[in-house]
Amino acid sequence: GLRSKRVCFSFFPLPCFQTEMAEASMDEGTRGLRRKGRGFAESRSEDTATYDSVPTDGQGPGPARSVEGWIVFVTGVHEEAQEDQIRDVFAEYGTVKNIHLNLDRRTGFVKGYALVEYETFKEAERAIEEANGLEVLGQPVQVSWAFVRADGASSKRRSGAHRRGRSPSPDRA
Repeated sequence: GLRSKRVCFSFFPLPCFQTEMAEASMDEGTRGLRRKGRGFAESRSEDTATYDSVPTDGQGPGPARSVEGWIVFVTGVHEEAQEDQIRDVFAEYGTVKNIHLNLDRRTGFVKGYALVEYETFKEAERAIEEANGLEVLGQPVQVSWAFVRADGASSKRRSGAHRRGRSPSPDRA
């Protein structure tokens, strides 16, 4: 069976931790095996988790729909732009469902990009075609799809470092 043991550190004002120790038989001459945390075989559930996914239409590479709508990525946004100003510009191309205009924590200014969400593919496509290169608050903006399906060919390396423009690490044998 398992018995609990409390582990406390007197020099820090931290809560005591409880660990479980499995009792080993004395015949084997071993002491108890200490187990902490989750994921032990006896406590593991056989059920597998299910996740929501966006259905694929099998069209190959191209724009991909997010769970809620079609999202376009706007770069080159002026640092003092307001959400209402961006909404007014992009509402000309269709109904804007949502806008994310991320701010720099240190300065409080816009980071230079925005995510604009449309309900339909046609609205988002029209915004990309017509607003790309448009001048907003004196700065030209670039507009493209936020999510794009891969071409289907599996890549040997899909690390984040490659997407960020860093040189890939050497392959290890």
